[in-house]
Amino acid sequence: MLQTLPDLRGFARFLTRDPAAADDLVQDTIVRALASQEQFQQGTVLKAWLFTIQRNAFYEQTRRRSREQEIMLDIEQDMQPSTAAPSRQNARDAVQDLGELLWKLPDLLREALILVGAQELSYEDAARVCDVPAGTMRARVSRARAQLAELATKNTEPPETESEKNIT
Repeated sequence: MLQTLPDLRGFARFLTRDPAAADDLVQDTIVRALASQEQFQQGTVLKAWLFTIQRNAFYEQTRRRSREQEIMLDIEQDMQPSTAAPSRQNARDAVQDLGELLWKLPDLLREALILVGAQELSYEDAARVCDVPAGTMRARVSRARAQLAELATKNTEPPETESEKNIT
């Protein structure tokens, strides 16, 4: 495997066009290859097997990055503009707020929402990860979304003034 490192790095640089990203891709390739070395079939070409792993890892990262950019654009477009033109900073603030709200959820609900929402696992796969029935995973995700919406609403409401507190 060590003999293929220069070739892997060259292919990674071709794919990424960035030396630092190429090094990360090579590292990811080696980690994946070691984790699934029992799948390598003797008599086949190791270099081709490693290149396949590297290519698949690159496309997976590209899809993930593309999906992240889509989400950021959606958040930016969904935001109510406070000025004439919405800024990227507003979108980043919204994502940061979402991150803070996620940490206010109970552990089990946060875990379910991250697995299904952020990691894009199916309910069945997420249920296997957590060793629970798929129905339980669906219920957790539903409750997590509801609590997250409630928390978001509370964070956007203006604080009560002293006179409003005395009325209630």
